[in-house]
Amino acid sequence: MELRVLQYFLAVTREQSISGAAESLYLSQPTLSRQLKELEEELGKQLFIRGSRRITLTEEGMILRKRAEEIMELVKKAEDEITQSDETLAGDITVGTGETDGLRFLTRAAHSLQTDYPLIHLNIISGDSATVLEDLDRGLIDFGIIFGEIDTSKYEYIQIPYKDVWGVMMRRDSPLARKKRITVYDLIDKPLIVSRQAAQSTDFHEIFPCAWDKLNIVATYNLLFNGSIMVDEGMGYAICFDKIINVSGDSNLCFRPLSPRIEASMSIVWKKYQVLSKAIEKFLERIHDEI
Repeated sequence: MELRVLQYFLAVTREQSISGAAESLYLSQPTLSRQLKELEEELGKQLFIRGSRRITLTEEGMILRKRAEEIMELVKKAEDEITQSDETLAGDITVGTGETDGLRFLTRAAHSLQTDYPLIHLNIISGDSATVLEDLDRGLIDFGIIFGEIDTSKYEYIQIPYKDVWGVMMRRDSPLARKKRITVYDLIDKPLIVSRQAAQSTDFHEIFPCAWDKLNIVATYNLLFNGSIMVDEGMGYAICFDKIINVSGDSNLCFRPLSPRIEASMSIVWKKYQVLSKAIEKFLERIHDEI
């Protein structure tokens, strides 16, 4: 399978027609059709459903589109790193992370680095730990911010000197809003909204010892902003980190920490044994400086 043919395939998925893709690629329509037919024959799968006005992807075609996009992204990343000038330090640094106020630490390091090297760019991709580690293993991101224990057989890491605080986000008119701190037993009979990952995490279960099976979880979220809307609409109480949603001023929401206090430590991780670009090496140096 050639990169050139993958580019042709992606062009067709983008234009949703062979004629439109052929025009954008400066190819004749018969040439492009032949290349796509040969690709299907090579894979032994039908990739397209050819309609009268547009082309749609089969299930196998959708899988190939996802992988082809990842491959082309890796190719571009490799080209950018290899062609980087020795005199001018430049490049992209991509970090995958969940929602955390601890991102401020990395942002300070990146901003400090950009002051000296303006052609270095920081890219943040949001996702839960499972998604972040998957992207890290595939080489789609350079770093991940992970909570809890690190698999040191696969990753190098630096512990970030910051800890997120677990608590409950609720409406200001909620009965529990009168309390300064919330205990586990305050929540047993309440409708709870939790993050998708936390609901499956053993660490999260430890927050509610002997009470997990008694909790009334009515909804889950991937991004806390969506969870905050559920709370605002009266669906329930969100278990979350502090300082992610602004609950100050005239916000209809408030945050109360759990008691006893529960904190989550975080680390920035990257794959072992990989060759680091000059920009990434400088970024790691700046993180150590910030620490």
